[in-house]
Order: sequence, then structure tokens, then C-alpha cells
Amino acid sequence: MSDLFVQEIKEILQKARSKAYKATSNAMVEAYWLMGQRIVVEEQDGNAKATYGKAILKNLSKALQAELGDGFSYANLRNFRQFYLTYPNFEKCYTLCSKLSWSHNRLIMRVDNEQARNYYLEESAKSGWSVRELERQINTATFERLLSTNQPVIATKTDDTEKYNFIKDPYVFEFLKIPQNTNTSESDLEQLLIDNLQKFLLELGKGFAFVGRQYRISTETSHFYIDLVFYNYLLKCFVLFDLKITKLKHQDIGQMDMYVRMFDDLKKQETDNPTIGIILCADKEETVVKYSVLNEHQQLFASKYLSYLPTEEELKNEVEYIRQLRDKEE
Repeated sequence: MSDLFVQEIKEILQKARSKAYKATSNAMVEAYWLMGQRIVVEEQDGNAKATYGKAILKNLSKALQAELGDGFSYANLRNFRQFYLTYPNFEKCYTLCSKLSWSHNRLIMRVDNEQARNYYLEESAKSGWSVRELERQINTATFERLLSTNQPVIATKTDDTEKYNFIKDPYVFEFLKIPQNTNTSESDLEQLLIDNLQKFLLELGKGFAFVGRQYRISTETSHFYIDLVFYNYLLKCFVLFDLKITKLKHQDIGQMDMYVRMFDDLKKQETDNPTIGIILCADKEETVVKYSVLNEHQQLFASKYLSYLPTEEELKNEVEYIRQLRDKEE
């Protein structure tokens, strides 16, 4: 009996188990929606909460747990009810939610913004985010950070409300575990990002492939070194990153502008789209952005990075501040 034969049998079993798990997961998502509907529509006369004194959820939980086990606690029944209230249209719910596990859906349904929920549903399914990865995306307000840039989108949907941007502002590098208020050199930051490349790629978003660090680009007389170079196969273009541990300066913008022009001239292939340059800086101010080529350049951007995970309130304030700056620029 050959090793190849054994491997083929294993693959058949793994595929079957995967299909069975997916079918079971889809069935349970549907069941939880139907349970939530029954609780709201049938038992509560369509109200979001039961009439005072009926204690419907508590009594139902006792009855179900006595026969079916701990999976039907009072808290879980509240989740089923919330699931239905979040997605009252079954067809839309099944189309979006059935692609993910109940654990994924339980996280996403707590997101207030409907556009953000749709984003997390679609991206979780397409990108294969684990529950932990999804939780990070929600906790770091990925959807809001993408919208804060107001830049052209990658994935254009038929519905204008489902257009998602490409560049985030700010980026969050809490996975680097850099203590706050410590001095980190640009070379140290670069090394940490390379050491945590998988997590860095997740933070960057879809379609990124790592090309190189300190990437050399040469003219007839000089050599230049770009901190980090990626290729995005969705945009079909190179993406250059320049790391700055200080506040953005006009010299930084001029340098990246030169890198982008050189890369387009010397490295870009005919089938590639124009190169994108992103300056990752510790801070930036409105004046530098407003009166520089950043204000009009289609391929040149500057984004802040945070080396720690801020609180939800801090992150919302940061995103709102960036939006206000961009509105003033316009």
C-alpha cells in the first residue's frame, strides 16, 4: 500500500468532514435565526422585548436546557433574539450569514453600523478570517479606518453603500508589542514588521504579497533603498512603504514622490497599474498635507500608525479627527 494511496484517502475524508461541518454550521445559523424569530414574533407579539412579568426567555431556557443541554442558556437565547432583530429579512440573512460560523455571526451582529456589518460578513467569508482575526478587525475599527481615507475603492459593488476603500488611516500595530513612550528606531520598526509579517499582511488588507525590504532601486549614478515593497495582485500594482518614527515632514513626501516616479519608470511592467506610495508616520499635521503634493497626488498617501491598541473611544476620536482634517483639505 503506497503512501500516495493513504494520502488520497485522507484527503477524501478531510473534504467530506469539511463539507459536513459547513452544512451543519449553515443549518445551525438558520435554526438560531428561526428560534429568534419565534421568540420575537410568536411569543412577544413582534416586540423587541417580552411583556414585563412573562420571563419568556428564562422559562424557555430552563425547559430547553433540561432536555437539550447548556447550549440554550438565557444568554444564548438573547443572542438568538438579537440575531433575528439584526437581520429580520431571512433571505438576506441566509445569503450573508450562512457562509460563517455562529461564533463569527455572534461578533458581527453586535456591530451597530449596517454597512460595517456587511463589510465584516463579506470579508470574513472571502478572506477566511478566524474568529480571533475577525475580533481584531472589529476591535480596531477596520471599516471606519478604511472609510477615513476617502480614497478610490478596490471592490466596487453594485450598491454604492457597499464600496470599501483600500488605504487605512491610522494603521494599528499592536501586535508588535512596542511599549508606549519608548524610543524605537525606523530600522527597529521595520525589523519588527518583518518579524510579524503575517500579522502585518492581515493589517494591510487583501491582495498583498511581500516583495522585499530595503529594496534597492538604481539610476546611472545613484542607489536608493525603499523600506518595504509589496505587490497587490488585486490592484495589480506595486505598493511602497516608507517608515517614519517622527511627524510627517515635507521632505518625506518629496522622497516618496521620487520613489514612486522612479519605480514606475524602472520597475513597473506594462501590465501593472501605477505604483502606490504610502508614508507610515508617527504623526502628521494638516498644513503639511494640505500644501504638498499629497493633496492632489492620486498615488501618494500618508497614514499614521499606532503602536498600541487604543480604546474604542480613542480610536473613534482618532478616525473622526482624520476625517475632519480631510474635509478641511477639500
